[in-house]
Amino acid sequence: MITTVFCGFAGESYADIPTVQRTVGYVPADTREERIEKSLKIADFAKALGAPRIAAHIGFIPEDKSSPLHTEMVEVVQRIADYCQELGLGFSLETGQESADALLQFLQDVDRPNVGVNFDPANMILYGSGEPIAALKLLKDYVVSVHCKDGKWPTEEGKLGTEVPLGEGDVGMAQFIATLKEIGYEGPLTIEREISGEKQVQDMIEAKKLLESLRDQE
Repeated sequence: MITTVFCGFAGESYADIPTVQRTVGYVPADTREERIEKSLKIADFAKALGAPRIAAHIGFIPEDKSSPLHTEMVEVVQRIADYCQELGLGFSLETGQESADALLQFLQDVDRPNVGVNFDPANMILYGSGEPIAALKLLKDYVVSVHCKDGKWPTEEGKLGTEVPLGEGDVGMAQFIATLKEIGYEGPLTIEREISGEKQVQDMIEAKKLLESLRDQE
């Protein structure tokens, strides 16, 4: 079962936080229209696959609502969401690159019923944007999917934290799963491990075991 089709774009780089700010999502003005058009094609593809939604890292949302970029990003997400709505699809925003408070305000400004959150607790840590459990509780009404991923906080300014195998980082997976139950989340638990090779496979197998044990706890 395909739960989400994710949008990725040529030229994006996650080398460090300044690079992410400059290259990721719909923030760069010179590639914005091209990336929007690609997202609409991905929505068509998702519809053909029978997937319920598309998702994207839309880029860093300005914390200041008066920023022109904030208004531009609201309009971008509305445009994509409205197209998805015509296809009967949702549009999910990936967490992490802004605080939960800023994302909540942004979602309220977008004001589209088919726009939700793919909650990735590790991203909150990797970007140093806030405690993931508190963020999950704040955004609970918008959470439609989750990534199960773990990480360590950044140790240098401007640098990302370090992704680690599930259960070995600072998320606190037992509390994360318990909080998902508390807020009434019943969707899929999608394992994400952003490495390659045999270790990726083994880490995902171990992650599945951990999630099954936590899921089954009362």
